[in-house]
Amino acid sequence: MSDNSVNVPDAHAQTRILRFTLGVTIAVLLAAWINWPLAFVGPVFTAKFLIDKPSLHKETVYELLLALVVTMLLGLLLTGGITQYPIPLLCLVGLAMLWGYYLFSDPKWNLFATILLIAVLMLPFMGISNPGMSVYLALGLAVSGVVAVTIFSIVHIYLPEPDAEFSGFAEPMISKQERWYAAFRAMLISFPVVCFFFVFQISEALLTMMFIALLSLMITAEKSVKLSAFLLFSNGLGGLLAIASFSILSIVPNIFFYSLFIGLMAIWIGKKIYTIPAKAPIYATAFSTLLVLVGSTLLSSGEIDSSTFIRLFQLFLIGVYMILASLFLETRTWAFLKN
Repeated sequence: MSDNSVNVPDAHAQTRILRFTLGVTIAVLLAAWINWPLAFVGPVFTAKFLIDKPSLHKETVYELLLALVVTMLLGLLLTGGITQYPIPLLCLVGLAMLWGYYLFSDPKWNLFATILLIAVLMLPFMGISNPGMSVYLALGLAVSGVVAVTIFSIVHIYLPEPDAEFSGFAEPMISKQERWYAAFRAMLISFPVVCFFFVFQISEALLTMMFIALLSLMITAEKSVKLSAFLLFSNGLGGLLAIASFSILSIVPNIFFYSLFIGLMAIWIGKKIYTIPAKAPIYATAFSTLLVLVGSTLLSSGEIDSSTFIRLFQLFLIGVYMILASLFLETRTWAFLKN
């Protein structure tokens, strides 16, 4: 009896689960209904904000709005013709990635860094073939961010955390030197892949490039091989959930059924996240993978096609690459890799 009651959520956890479920469901419904450019990113942002930012305060909103402004400015900058000069473009992308990795390890700027990395990879990549596309995608990314921030704020207003004053963001757990060291190691893992995809313009593998870039910082610490295996497992779990979701959603291809189904998945995932903290990263990563796979497929083509399975295969390649890259770095004795 006691074993079964261990994972029963208390009132506080129930509020967080309900807030998470409502937020994700509303975001999915709006994305499927309006379907603006990059609409599938909106639910992903919403889920991440609700998990990473358990309470609402003006500093979080400022951070997110600043990220959206930077995204739009980046989109406008790329229409000026710099995409026609590959080497300077890659240098600027690399510097922006390094800065993003450094900011990522600071709780105050974590979400800003996440959006920055997405924007600095997606917008230049798509702008090479069509500079005008940069503004179009930047606008879509910004709208996704605004929708996510709005939903994040509304669900927190109606389902608030227990009264507690915001005492400021936590300080980074590592020193500035260690943060730059981690950022440099992340660049060693991700930037060669970014250069490869930029040079050969492999648009079908854009998802692969972005996943590798966003996950590279996670495997710069000790036991990085184990962390890479964790990423492979969690992304694999998300892929399996996506396949099961496709099978069910194909029976009732309806926006409201799709939204309610993802809401039911959010309840299950939310319960796991808020009642089993030790395994929360696995379920959070798997759910993000599910949202990306299902959303990018259904909102772009409306049906499951060969590109869906290509995306699943790309996720498998990401996990394998992460493990091999981690193993390679851990077995090197180069002086510049020592912290």
